[in-house]
Amino acid sequence: MTKNIYVEEVEWQLPQDMEIELVERKGIGHPDYIADSASEEVSIGLSNYYIEYYGRILHHNVDKVLIVGGQSDPKFRGGRVLHPIYILVSGRATTTVKTDDGIENVPIGTIIMSSVKKWIKNNMRYLDPEEHVIVDYKIGKGSEDLTGIFDRGLSVPHANDTSFGIGFYPYSTLENVVYQTERFLNSPEMKKKIPELGEDIKVMGLRNKKEIDLTIAGAMISKLVDDKDHYINIKEKVVEEVYKYTERLAPEYEIKIFFNTGDSPEKNIFYLTVTGTSAEHGDDGATGRGNRANGLITPMRPMSLEATAGKNPVNHVGKIYNIIAMLASKKIYEELHEEAHVIVQILSQIGRPIDDPLATSIKLTSKTKPITNDMKEEARNIIEQELKEITKYTKLILEKKVQLF
Repeated sequence: MTKNIYVEEVEWQLPQDMEIELVERKGIGHPDYIADSASEEVSIGLSNYYIEYYGRILHHNVDKVLIVGGQSDPKFRGGRVLHPIYILVSGRATTTVKTDDGIENVPIGTIIMSSVKKWIKNNMRYLDPEEHVIVDYKIGKGSEDLTGIFDRGLSVPHANDTSFGIGFYPYSTLENVVYQTERFLNSPEMKKKIPELGEDIKVMGLRNKKEIDLTIAGAMISKLVDDKDHYINIKEKVVEEVYKYTERLAPEYEIKIFFNTGDSPEKNIFYLTVTGTSAEHGDDGATGRGNRANGLITPMRPMSLEATAGKNPVNHVGKIYNIIAMLASKKIYEELHEEAHVIVQILSQIGRPIDDPLATSIKLTSKTKPITNDMKEEARNIIEQELKEITKYTKLILEKKVQLF
């Protein structure tokens, strides 16, 4: 039996019970989301290369990507990028491997360039990875202590950091509305209906008692917008679509939609972009500054500031524990038949087996009745099983079957 699992009933005030609640989500084209994606795509690219040529994933952590905004000149019916976006991939990786035939060099640069550019091509309709982006890298070798922990060849990897992961379930109404709204606006359906709307979408939600205010920033594709009147018409269409969508998600709330509030038509100031992201003109980004593993930025909740993206999927607990905490909290909530709100916190200790955390805390907050010992035992069994099967998450991460940000 796994040790150090603590289950307790707590009387925390839930976000939905507070008078004021706020939550944020940064969408696909936001510079911070691009940075997270670049980190993760490089990690996956390295992992797949290591597996193909050496039979296992070798040590790496590429969770330090910086997006330096470029410069552009967007105009109605046109525009151009003047200076490209600069993406710097930084971190540590295994760059050489000793084989029977001698020392082999890992094509780090090729893997990084192709991984980042492929993601841009697959996710950004108007950001050309060849013309609008410079991809650079500064990759060092891992320190001896961390690579030593990584390369012991154990059946269960040992943690390469002392860190913690946090997950909760269920989402509050506001959290769900904010999360789903960004996904809705960046869905293929909406891009077909409103093609002028770019991928850089940020949704900030405020709930004041029974009123929800959504402040949405959405980059517009300048060459698809004819003039000022066309732009204003698109804004009205976006607000209408969001209102209809969110009304179904939160029918008991009064919802107000604010879209591109920084516009000043009388001064000819509009949120126009050539490529669909604010990174084209001065807006910067960095790995770990965006969404947590729950897909949101949740100041009303306990949360880890760890970047999940780019960390190796084998023994970096800053990645794996955040994933497990989110998925386990959902499973516990469902198995307890929605009788309790769940928070899972998992603390590692460097060098300790990742299936045996230093401490795992499960906090249950009752919705309707006291938490029973049977409920606590059920929660404990669920987290024990997740930890027992922890190595399965490496494969799920490489297959992109778990959410990271």
